[in-house]
Amino acid sequence: MAFWKQLILSLIVIFAGFAAWVFFVPGAGEMMRAAGIPEGLVSMIAPKAEETADADGSSRAEGQQRGQGQGQGQNRRNGGGRNGAILVATQAVVQGVVNDRLNAIGTGDAIRSVAVTPQATGTIREILIKSGDMVKAGQVLAKLDSEEQVIARGQADVAVRAAVEKSNLYHNIKSSVSRMDVFDSEIAEQGARLQLQAAELNLARRNITAPIDGIVGIVPVNIGDNVTTTTPIVTLDDRSEILVDFWVPERFANTVKVGQPVDAMSVARPGQVFSGAIEAVDNRIDAASRTLRLRARIDNSSDELRAGMSFNVSMKFPGDKYPAVDPQSVQWDSQGSFVWLVTDDKSHKVRVSVVQRNPDFVLVNADLKDGDKIVTQGLQRVREGGAVRVSADVAANGEVATQ
Repeated sequence: MAFWKQLILSLIVIFAGFAAWVFFVPGAGEMMRAAGIPEGLVSMIAPKAEETADADGSSRAEGQQRGQGQGQGQNRRNGGGRNGAILVATQAVVQGVVNDRLNAIGTGDAIRSVAVTPQATGTIREILIKSGDMVKAGQVLAKLDSEEQVIARGQADVAVRAAVEKSNLYHNIKSSVSRMDVFDSEIAEQGARLQLQAAELNLARRNITAPIDGIVGIVPVNIGDNVTTTTPIVTLDDRSEILVDFWVPERFANTVKVGQPVDAMSVARPGQVFSGAIEAVDNRIDAASRTLRLRARIDNSSDELRAGMSFNVSMKFPGDKYPAVDPQSVQWDSQGSFVWLVTDDKSHKVRVSVVQRNPDFVLVNADLKDGDKIVTQGLQRVREGGAVRVSADVAANGEVATQ
């Protein structure tokens, strides 16, 4: 294309752009006057543009008024109140407790339990108890054959009497015997008495006696059985109290104390709670299971419990207190979890750290106190510092139940 044609085309485009700017841009006349263009020329060029701008301004003002009216109507339909306040539902913050209860499974044992064995070897000649009998300490449970021991005791008795007679005789005739003979007779008498005591002890050990008060278990031996000092004759349980051993997580190591009350419920006695107290706390944490062993003592004066039973043991502690909020109120963004706190009819974002989730409430670590209003409904429209209006029917019942 020739140069003069390009120049004419460029001038036409520039003139069209200038004309469009004059007619369609509000305030074009003022800008031309400020640029130093004579008033007469401006009056010739800009009147229609100013009229168009005025008309467009009026139209926009009317449109803005209609838009504001529609926006207010829409705001009312969306739950907003006066001055654009968002309608929300809230619940009050209450105190929740965590780590306030411990449940564990334990195994019961009699407070005293003894496996009775003979103190001598021999053949059982008599059994004087049966399973389930209540026996006292020192009561004879069974007897071994004792013929040899009876003979040995008789011989020792004869020896004692002979030694006594000889000693008495030497004392009566001291003038006729030496002092050494008298001394030897006294030594012989003492030795004979010791032999008699040994014979009586061996004879007494032919009787198998109860070392403690308790209840007899199943007797595993019969008359005629040959037993030794390692043969179990019977098991005795003193179950007036039951000891329950159980294990707790190591986080309770500094919380449990001797004498602390416990409640235990046996699988064999569902619904029946037995009270007791901690009797002993182990001195170390088990490295494999990271648990601490405890022992509780439970009263069993009614004799309803047995050694070996399993127990569900529970303990109560003061626990750690945290603010409790409704699960629906906890929201998430790129920085983590938060809740909306309502103060002075304004919503404010409060960062929280979830400690424990429960079906009815969530325990959080946050700068919240009892009675603070937390938004639970209408969360989609809430903004930082935005005006909110609390629904009266929901705010009146904003309590969160805790255990």
